[in-house]
Amino acid sequence: MAGGQGSTPPDLLPRYLAAAWAVLTVYGSLYPFSGWLVAGNEPFAFLTLPWPRYWTAFDLIANVVVYLPLGFFATLALRRLPGRWTAPLLATLLGFLLSFAMESLQAWLPARISSNVDLGCNSLGSLLGSLLAAWIGPQVRPFWKTWRPRLIAPLPHADLGLTLLGLWLLTLLSPETLLFGTGDLRQLLGGLPTLSYAPETLRLAETAVVTSHFLAVGLFAGALTRGRWLAYLLVPLFFLAAALVRSLGAALLAGPANFLDWLTPGVVQGLQTGALTLLPLLLLPPPGRLMLAALALLAGTILVNLTPLDPYAPTALTLWHRGHFLNFNGLTRWISIVWPFLALPYLILVGRRRQ
Repeated sequence: MAGGQGSTPPDLLPRYLAAAWAVLTVYGSLYPFSGWLVAGNEPFAFLTLPWPRYWTAFDLIANVVVYLPLGFFATLALRRLPGRWTAPLLATLLGFLLSFAMESLQAWLPARISSNVDLGCNSLGSLLGSLLAAWIGPQVRPFWKTWRPRLIAPLPHADLGLTLLGLWLLTLLSPETLLFGTGDLRQLLGGLPTLSYAPETLRLAETAVVTSHFLAVGLFAGALTRGRWLAYLLVPLFFLAAALVRSLGAALLAGPANFLDWLTPGVVQGLQTGALTLLPLLLLPPPGRLMLAALALLAGTILVNLTPLDPYAPTALTLWHRGHFLNFNGLTRWISIVWPFLALPYLILVGRRRQ
């Protein structure tokens, strides 16, 4: 059986998180990937531009914050290199080079503006993240090394599974999806048949989507948890974190007073049905949890593409599309679309290897 009980798997989680965050940063920087210009631009001209006439504190802070996790994760991923400051310096350099490449490429995107201020803020974010990792890393690593074998099941590529669950949390920030409704291909492909809209049909569809995805993600998280009974503690905490993330997305979209707008009757019924069904299924061994998670995720992905479109959604999303969150919305929507197609191969392959 792969990943025996006596073996200690290498800690690859920082590498996976650094790689995932770099990919997300590239996508967010170049979204919407349309209208490319093939000539007439100087990709490095932004380096000598004066301070922009129009700027906001939000833009400056956002450009710092978005690169901070990259510097943090990259420093942890490079921690085995010799020298105390080698990893932070390299991580900061990687952040600078990535930002420089993105700002240069944006010269060919009419919807984006290359900026040396953005480059400076991005580099500062990488530096702050690197310094934070260098500061708290020596204190956190022994704690993680001690508790990881007690919390995480010895599954093959468990760190990749944890990364996928982290990406799933980001999908909850997308206001254009039903709760847990990942894998919606209709905007990407167009023309897919769906059920005709009616309030009762939408409620039943919401219930089915939430139930199936609740089971899929709950079994996924439970399979990564060491021990059946520990899963009954950690899986509810994980879904509590999911609810907080979804509420944050709703607050950003509609204002703090509407942070629970996502909690519709169909969603409530789906959460209740999913939770009651999940309770006995967490007693299954990890291979059974993984295979059932794959089946539930497949069913949920099909159901979300059949769910009738809510005619009131475009009006509610106007603020998001016109605000500062346009690129972030495109990023979260993209993660939401592709997530099942990343998670399904993992669930199937790891589940088969454990049998």
